[in-house]
Amino acid sequence: MTAHETPGRRPSPARLYRNRERGVVKGVCAGIADYFGIETWIIRCMALAGLFFFTVPTLLVYVTLALVVSPAPDDMYGSPAEKDFWRGVRVEPRGTVSGLRHQFRDMEHRLRSLETYATSREFRLSREINDLER
Repeated sequence: MTAHETPGRRPSPARLYRNRERGVVKGVCAGIADYFGIETWIIRCMALAGLFFFTVPTLLVYVTLALVVSPAPDDMYGSPAEKDFWRGVRVEPRGTVSGLRHQFRDMEHRLRSLETYATSREFRLSREINDLER
């Protein structure tokens, strides 16, 4: 267990992890691509360009990231929908917040409608009729 994990809780999906499943060498490029929500081949092309133009610094950064960044845990996401949600949070946080705000407004509207019906005379009359049938 790492310092960022607590017992009984899943690890934070907002952290940078190495992706061993899609990784070629150590999963650093795939992990960076997952974190920023972009295609893995773009990060790999940038890494290759960095190797070509700045060999030593790129190798040092890659090796350091491979040693420091922990691999992605298998139980990080509960469902594919949760994985898509967290990717959206990293890629477009404003859109995610806006979507959540819209969902909460919709739920609040439905709750208000339910409360209005539950406190109406129609509901009481319907309940009394149902009680007579028993």
